Amino acid sequence: MSSFSKPRLADAPCPDPCPDAVEALERRLAEYLPIDQVRQVRRAYEVGARAHEGQLRKSGEAYITHPVAVASLLAELRLDAETLCAAILHDALEDTPLPRSEIEREFSPTVAELVDGVTKLDKLQFQDRQEAAAESFRKMMLAMARDLRVILIKLADRLHNMRTLDAMAAESRRRIARETLEIYAPIAQRLGMNKFKAELQDLGFRALYPKRHAVISRRVASQPVMRREALATVEAQLAQRLAQEQLPHSLVSRIKSPWSIYTKMKQEHKSLDQVLDVFGFRIVVPEVMQCYHALGAVHSVYKPLEGRFRDFIAIPKANGYQSLHTVLFGPYGAPVEVQIRTEEMDQVAERGVAAHWLYKNAGSGSSAAQTRAQDWIRDLMDTQQTAGSSLEFLDNVKVDLFPDEVYLFTPQGDIMALPRNATALDFAYAVHTDVGNHAVAARVDRKLVPLRTKLASGQSVEIITAPSASPGPQWLEYVVSSKARTAIRHFLKRLEHEDAVDLGHRMLDRALEAMESSLDRVPPDRIEQLLADLRYRRLEELLADIALGNRMPAQVARMMVNGQDDLPLTDAELPVAPTERIMITGNERGVLSFAACCHPIPGDEIMGYLSAGKGVVVHRMDCPNVVEYRKFPERCVPMAWDRSVVGDFRVILRIDVENKPGVLAQVAAAVAESNSNIDAVEYRERDLTVSVMEFSIEVRHRKHLADVIRRIRRLGVVHAVQRL
Repeated sequence: MSSFSKPRLADAPCPDPCPDAVEALERRLAEYLPIDQVRQVRRAYEVGARAHEGQLRKSGEAYITHPVAVASLLAELRLDAETLCAAILHDALEDTPLPRSEIEREFSPTVAELVDGVTKLDKLQFQDRQEAAAESFRKMMLAMARDLRVILIKLADRLHNMRTLDAMAAESRRRIARETLEIYAPIAQRLGMNKFKAELQDLGFRALYPKRHAVISRRVASQPVMRREALATVEAQLAQRLAQEQLPHSLVSRIKSPWSIYTKMKQEHKSLDQVLDVFGFRIVVPEVMQCYHALGAVHSVYKPLEGRFRDFIAIPKANGYQSLHTVLFGPYGAPVEVQIRTEEMDQVAERGVAAHWLYKNAGSGSSAAQTRAQDWIRDLMDTQQTAGSSLEFLDNVKVDLFPDEVYLFTPQGDIMALPRNATALDFAYAVHTDVGNHAVAARVDRKLVPLRTKLASGQSVEIITAPSASPGPQWLEYVVSSKARTAIRHFLKRLEHEDAVDLGHRMLDRALEAMESSLDRVPPDRIEQLLADLRYRRLEELLADIALGNRMPAQVARMMVNGQDDLPLTDAELPVAPTERIMITGNERGVLSFAACCHPIPGDEIMGYLSAGKGVVVHRMDCPNVVEYRKFPERCVPMAWDRSVVGDFRVILRIDVENKPGVLAQVAAAVAESNSNIDAVEYRERDLTVSVMEFSIEVRHRKHLADVIRRIRRLGVVHAVQRL
């Protein structure tokens, strides 16, 4: 170990066990790196070769051939010199006496950090991992990756190990192959590194299920369209059409991998013959608009298969992948998939996040996929720098590995994990219950959106709050997380109690006023005795029960004034109609409800009816049911609208219209022009000339309703409008 800490390390002789591989690496690096950086990578090889001197792989080769091969894989992605140095030295800290301080001194702290990160990952070993253990492995692995390049080194390391897996024992091959399919291939997919992903999957499948791999490979090779002349014919016809359209392009054939075929057969319970897009072509063009031009060209050669077109250019995948996908009816009985993309989209699709280094010095004009991938990396790096932890990186990478969850960024760069289909409101409650209770809107990727907006993984979410905001019952329809649902229900229950206490207080005051008394004039000891007799701990509980219809206010008033037992009222004791009515704003949640039989709105003459357990149900005075309710005067509550009523109230309109196309759209437009929302539309009657529609709409008050009706009546296709 001391020999590696001497300052004259550069003067030490260096073994050269793989000169050809190193020279090939240097030639590749010289294509895109300055000469001084190429020398730095060469220096890393010299240090690594001496550190691993005498060590052999299972295959019998010098151990240093593996780190050089890993660096060569990363050089194909055109990664920076620091990454390549760390790749060559990635096993040195664990398997040799080379200290970290020597790497820092000889290269840089960043290179030492990268090597140390990969070393820590290598020390994590799991035997017989279950799904939870695999998730735990991913968390630990990526939590320690303070630099994105650590993962790239690890993926290249795993890919070369898979290429040389035959030298391992059978049990080790199966363990490593399973780990590759469960962990490393999905990580490569999430990072958009499709070339790495495809090879990792194929090698893992072949090692884990050699017979299944062989059977599928033989079946694919024996398909008619696989004959060279058949492929050549399809390719020639497509190329000819593209040339006629004067489209500059490159056209290459591609075959779906055995692993992709196997997983599709397994997941969709299909036979190999039913797996459609086995064979295909990739068309690469310079510009985005030429992608759609090329799409029209290939559809003119072969008819497209219905329902199999996907536009990932307009709507990229989460990892930034962009391309047009279409499946054609091929000339030999086998459908052919065609992918169409630009050159930059193709680079990002193959290299994924590694394209960040390839394009980091590029000017304007980068593709949307490239920009999206770079923004994602930048957000990750900012997160790690501000939080001082890489656990967030894992949570984001888990996106595609665990599709039942979405992972989102807070404005501070933290990661929130939420259930699938979570909304901005779920996110607000995940941040803090108080944030959720006072949320009014959200900014998702800096765009203002409603709280009910569903979130997608990788988005940045900021919640906008207001002190006056509070949950409503409809919020329960917007959330999927248990935390949000529980918090909203708790708030509504507490709010319901507060509103019930307030309304019960007003109802009891009105009943006491009818008896020429008031709550202040009732002796406190009598109130205490009454609460004890009725088994209430506090007066608030009694008042809430009054509002909820479980206690009649007139009876409670009689007991308070006269001290009588809780007996039914006699005719002589029934309350007289007081002059003061209870004023409502419509916001008395959980206590007041508005009758579905008459749909009262502000401006209507109203009354309340106490219904046990439901509280006060508000009716219009001209509601047909009021006649029956008046037979129970002790349950009737005189009410009126307060001046400060806000909110929307439901109304049902019956509209007779001409029975012809486009009428519904005209009526809906008239409603929308009146700033009213449509909840539902139903056809009640219909004949050859006249249709009857019922619109459920929301209005603020009677004047608003009148404006809506006027606009509808102006339509020439409308015969009559009536409020139900």
